Amino acid sequence: MTLGFHCVDAFAKSFHTPARRRWVAVGMASAVLACGTAPAIASNAEQGKRLALTYCARCHATDRVSPSPLSIAPPFRTLHERYPVDTLQEALAEGIVTGHPSMPEFRFDADQVGDFIAFLKTLETPAR
Repeated sequence: MTLGFHCVDAFAKSFHTPARRRWVAVGMASAVLACGTAPAIASNAEQGKRLALTYCARCHATDRVSPSPLSIAPPFRTLHERYPVDTLQEALAEGIVTGHPSMPEFRFDADQVGDFIAFLKTLETPAR
């Protein structure tokens, strides 16, 4: 324990000038901002596709060509034509209660929202 306190004390004394303390503060603030803006977990479009197939494919087309099984349910490939799919993040996390009249209410966890949005974005570009 004592060794730890000595190391901390020596570290603190090494920044005894105001200029050094400012640079350390700037560096620490930059590190915090960089960490705060980076996603904790990378989104996985394949997992998003599995979510779409599990929860949505009964009504919505989840591919680039098929019609939706329920005619009033828009195909997922056309959602980006109506609005940016990123705007769905809050609704997916809090629970979508609107949509087409027979759409059930559901809610995704935060990591599921990212995965689902990543999947929807794969449908925005034409297949090659």
